[in-house]
Amino acid sequence: MNFTSTVNPKAGLLSNTQQTRFVHKKTMEIFYQAHIDREIESLIERIHPPRVCIDNDSCRDCTVVKVDSANKHGILLEMVQVLTDLDLIISKSYISSDGGWFMDVFHVTDQAGKKLTDEKLMLHIQQALCATRRQGEILRDSEMSSCNGPQPQPNVSTVNTALEMTGTDRPGLLSEISAMLVDLGCNVTSAMAWTHNDIAACIIYVEDASQPGPISDPIRLAHLEEKLENVVEAHGGTGERKCVRLTTFSAGRTHTERRLHQLMYADRDYESCRACHGDSSGEHKKGCDGTHVSVGRCEDKGYWEVNVRSRDRPKLLFDTVCVLTDMQYVVFHAAIRSQRPMADQEYFIRHSMGSSTLDSESERQKFTLCLIAAIERRVSHGLRVDIRTENRVGLLSSVTRVFRENGLSISRVEIRTEGEKAVGSFFVTDSSGREVNPNIAELVRRESGGSIVTDHKSPHRVPQSSPSSVIRETKSSVEAKPRFSLGRMLWSHLERFSGNFGPIN
Repeated sequence: MNFTSTVNPKAGLLSNTQQTRFVHKKTMEIFYQAHIDREIESLIERIHPPRVCIDNDSCRDCTVVKVDSANKHGILLEMVQVLTDLDLIISKSYISSDGGWFMDVFHVTDQAGKKLTDEKLMLHIQQALCATRRQGEILRDSEMSSCNGPQPQPNVSTVNTALEMTGTDRPGLLSEISAMLVDLGCNVTSAMAWTHNDIAACIIYVEDASQPGPISDPIRLAHLEEKLENVVEAHGGTGERKCVRLTTFSAGRTHTERRLHQLMYADRDYESCRACHGDSSGEHKKGCDGTHVSVGRCEDKGYWEVNVRSRDRPKLLFDTVCVLTDMQYVVFHAAIRSQRPMADQEYFIRHSMGSSTLDSESERQKFTLCLIAAIERRVSHGLRVDIRTENRVGLLSSVTRVFRENGLSISRVEIRTEGEKAVGSFFVTDSSGREVNPNIAELVRRESGGSIVTDHKSPHRVPQSSPSSVIRETKSSVEAKPRFSLGRMLWSHLERFSGNFGPIN
């Protein structure tokens, strides 16, 4: 049964919110789910606007970004998204959002491992973190049960026609799709594609090649969708899941990388993941760099405690928070730290529908595999080919054709336009498992012009920090240390940081 009633929670900021009371039929557990009216939430933000402090004095090796604001749904993902979109490296974070208040501390550096010194950048961070929901709303509570369910809309700089595709991965798939778009008179303005566990997902923004702008003719859109479905379905087996959608999207509704996570999750790429259980105690074996996830009950507070240990890399926190948010888990407290080459994340969470969601072993197993999949999706092996050249119609088709004709598969790609230039990165692998010959870059350069850079280094790689921030411990000595709870350190750090808000230094 359920009914709606007005309650007065401990936090004064939520005293005007409505909360829904549910009784779980099996366990008779009573819990409350907050439903906050948009007008009331907007009033709360005006009365208690976010406070952001960017501090370069507290820490010797990084810039400390502190955020203090009224709590709202999805705020943690919004904050992390702002920082990761600026290509900042988050080495530590302490999070608390119990009750009606949100407090977060981020330790960040630029890609070179240096403190932030650009005044315009710091002002942009402050303004972006203070932005209200009206200035850029992140889609929430999206139901991803199937490709035909309610769909979020990608975040793009202008109105675009977006192609969303998911299906079984195969060599040459992206090349075939981009070639078909050229034949259909479409110009690609940006594209992003991931592959994981034999599943491919891509989002390609296109416009009319003869007249820049979105393709709004419904007849032409239907024709494009039909032709692209034929490409995706080619060579596919019976019963394989696949989805192609073409829609005209407006700006500022959701995030492309978050949407890729959702597409992969909808296609259940996590089902092929394998949990790394470590030794008999659950700890990492010596030399193991797999992803470890443990889930335990925190009985005294009613939380589920989730510990994640994996190799560190850029955007790791964003990817983890994405899957927690899209699976409807609320993060009440968290502590994240990077001790290169490994990263530790500890979360205290509840599901929006109650604390008993993870009681069953099957649900905990699914939750664990979903976290592992979110971490692994962005990891691409092989040769990285960076391209910067003059943009032109058919460029993506030309480059991907070179890879296909040389027997190479594209595991991940991101390409976009910057003015008259096209800038992007391709991760390519050899279908036979051999190492990719870097001379492929010369073939790409001949086809596209411009500058081409190759990199054989692992995509796990994190930019080097300043010498003073290097942790001088060997891998074995780090892994030999006994495990401790980051959450137990949370309160002392938050108390210390929360009293230090001040102007930008």
